[in-house]
Amino acid sequence: MASELELSQFLQSVERRAFKHAAFAVRDDDHAQDIVQDAMIKLAEKYGDKPPAELPLLFQRILQNTIHDHFRRQKVRNLWTTLLSSFQRDDDDEQGDILEILEAEAGSAGAESAADQVEREQILRSIEDEIQKLPARQREAFLLRYWEDLDVAETAAVMGCSEGSVKTHCSRATHALGKALRAKGIVL
Repeated sequence: MASELELSQFLQSVERRAFKHAAFAVRDDDHAQDIVQDAMIKLAEKYGDKPPAELPLLFQRILQNTIHDHFRRQKVRNLWTTLLSSFQRDDDDEQGDILEILEAEAGSAGAESAADQVEREQILRSIEDEIQKLPARQREAFLLRYWEDLDVAETAAVMGCSEGSVKTHCSRATHALGKALRAKGIVL
């Protein structure tokens, strides 16, 4: 059985990757943070007594289910928002100046030059954009296999599909990403 320390260490080790995974899926950082937090709470409350070796697969399954729940809730909210928006007036004031909302990006003192940092950030942004363009199942399989470093069997268990489907989704995702990145002049 996992001790509190083991559970805490596990959650700390997956937090950043889980956030990126959720952010790719829902394309909203605030919602992604909420999803990861909900998944972590569910794991701690319901499965905190499981052996440490079982935690990664349990967490991935909980994270995927929480993402799916988010989309279900969004669908219902969008329906009600659409229905209720017909009652609003058109002369509502603007939300505010966009420049007041934006936060300044904190600079980092790294060993690389500013040009290298900009180039690296542009490449990473391009890769993230292309990952977001993948179909949902391909993106899910790709992130679980190569971001979360799960094997084919574990990925199939998390996704609820066969190992062959995982291989197909991953193959299609890597080919699509490679083609899109080569078209942008990015060769990895």
